Amino acid sequence: MSPATKTSALIADDHGLYRVGLRMLLEDRLGVTEVIEVGGFDEALDRLADTPSIKLALFDLSMPGMGGPSSLAVVRANYPDLKVAVISGLEDRANIDATLAHGLHGFVPKSLSDDKIVAALKDVMAGKVFVPSVTAARAMPLPTPGPSQAAAMEGLTPRQRDVLAGIVRGLANKEIARELDIAEGTVKIHLAALFSHFDVRNRTELATRAQRLMS
Repeated sequence: MSPATKTSALIADDHGLYRVGLRMLLEDRLGVTEVIEVGGFDEALDRLADTPSIKLALFDLSMPGMGGPSSLAVVRANYPDLKVAVISGLEDRANIDATLAHGLHGFVPKSLSDDKIVAALKDVMAGKVFVPSVTAARAMPLPTPGPSQAAAMEGLTPRQRDVLAGIVRGLANKEIARELDIAEGTVKIHLAALFSHFDVRNRTELATRAQRLMS
């Protein structure tokens, strides 16, 4: 990597010590010149919205605000040039399969050695999909079915519930952002996730579906 080349990365993980260690790997062994650290999903969305130079985003699955790999599928849809991967200690097969099914660039287990994490992230940064050896021999899993109406509200993150409440009240994105003290771009990402979650096409359908579930 030449001195003139700059690469920015985002680490979203609520464990500060792990962020520090991962940041060192990114800077010292992968040539990343700027690393932005956040401890929650909503803060990560804010940083993505106001820092277009970010090329790589690494997400833990157990931090505040995270709704699982499906939340990250929305990030991929809104930032198609961004490399998005999970790096998590929740290494069960269901999470790995869901990560791959939602089109992310890979699932990197935290239990891997530093050398293997570096190799995995090199693949991700090169545009490849990293698959842990536990699932490497398996075919791509089928997406899991959408939530039933009874469980639909339970599947939302707290921030998605806040945005949904604003939609039901007829608020515009800018008004919701101001009320929740988040970026308008973050509201748009949560809104896209809600459209997907409830299988609707617009705000009117979303509000109608939500009112029916809340009644």
